[in-house]
Formats: sequence, structure tokens, C-alpha cells
Amino acid sequence: MAKQSFLMSEAEQSSNSPNKTLIERAYTQLRSDIVDGRLAPGEKLRVEHLKESYGVGAGTLREAITRLVSDALIEAEGQRGFKVTAVSLSDLEDLTRLRLHIEIDALRQSIRKADEAWRLNLQKSFDEMSAFEQPIQTNKIHLWESLNTQFHNALIAAGASPWTLRFLSILARHGERYRRYAIGLPNNRRDVHAEHLEIFDYAMSGNEARAALALESHITTTPEVIKAAIKNGVDVFNTGQITSVLFHQATEKMNNELLIE
Repeated sequence: MAKQSFLMSEAEQSSNSPNKTLIERAYTQLRSDIVDGRLAPGEKLRVEHLKESYGVGAGTLREAITRLVSDALIEAEGQRGFKVTAVSLSDLEDLTRLRLHIEIDALRQSIRKADEAWRLNLQKSFDEMSAFEQPIQTNKIHLWESLNTQFHNALIAAGASPWTLRFLSILARHGERYRRYAIGLPNNRRDVHAEHLEIFDYAMSGNEARAALALESHITTTPEVIKAAIKNGVDVFNTGQITSVLFHQATEKMNNELLIE
């Protein structure tokens, strides 16, 4: 009898499955809207209003929001509800320092333990990503981000622990959020493919030190681009910067749909 209070039957698990799917969908949509800036930094999240927008119940939405609190993309305000986590240069610099510390060590460990399976997987990830970043097309930014994450995970796959992957997953999501602002800057002439190629070549050749330096340069480029823009008087974290990218995405999507029709 005692075990029954902890273990669910297959029928009970099955009945909970649709709810889990709804929570996952709401979580994914909310996360995407925060990263893309449709939900602005500091914006209050009113469950009663949002449940209509996302087509789910209040309980499902609160569960999704709670998960995003764990990801630090949403902040709880005690009895006042929730708000989207703010963005700032100091926050970007802080998460960049942490990412450098964790990911570079994981890369070094991975190169030391590299085998043929690791090299084949890294080659595959690099080739798939390269097809969408020469140059990066704003209407395919979500696909590229997924392939970019896949490539970075492949780099450290031979040496990263589950905890390392978990922390880097959270940091990567925040990094993606800041990249949206950097991509929208008018003078951003960054060659991301060249950066990835350099990391890839050094990693494949087993040059641990050079690969680590290349990865460090790659990770620090986004904050450097944003800092340079701020120094030149650009209000980088004004929502207009990221909105311009989203508008271009929406326009491209609409044009593609018209061509298909």
C-alpha cells in the first residue's frame, strides 16, 4: 500500500501525458518569446491575460513559468507575480565569465578524451551548422541557433558531465537572448562561420591550447560587439533593436508563404 502512494500506474502516467505536453509547449513558446524579445525585459507576466494568448489553462501556464524561473529567464516577485528577467551589460559580462570558465575546461577535457566517434559527430555537427551560417539568415535564426547549440555540445561531448551540460544549457539560452540584440546592430560585421571554423580545425587536430583560445575569442565577441555599440551611443537594449530583427523575420515568412501559395 505504501508503494502505491509514490508510484503511478501506467494508466495514470498516460492520463498525465497530455498535460505534460501542454506544459512543454507553453514553456517552449514562452521561452522563445522571451529570447526573441516579444516579451520584453522587465515586462509583467499576467497569467490571466497570457493564458488566452498561449491557449492553455492558468495551472499549465504557471507550471511553465515556474520552469522558466529555474532557467532565470523569469523572476518571481513574491506576491506580485512574475516578470521577464532584465537584460544589462553587467549581466552579459557575468554570464560570459561563467561560460568561459565552464565551457573552455569542458573543451580541453573533451579534446584529451577524443576518439573517432567524437570526431565523426563533431564533423557532422559542423557541416550541418555551416549550411545555415554563410551568412546567417534572419528568417532561419531559430534553426541556426539549434544547430549552433548542437555544435557547441559536440565540441565538449567527450568530456562534459551532466551537470556541466545542464549549466551550459542555461547559459547558452541567455547568450542566445543577447545575440538577438547583437544581430540587430547595424555595424555588426562579425564572421561567425570563420570563428566556428577556427575552433573546429584546432579541435579536430587535437590542438587543445589553440582550440581553447579560439573558443574564448568566440564567446567574448558578442559582449565586445555590444559594448562597442554602447560606447558609440547606441541604445542596444532598447526593444527597437531586437524588434527590427523580428519584423524582418516576420516579413520574410510572409513573403515565403505568398510564394508557396
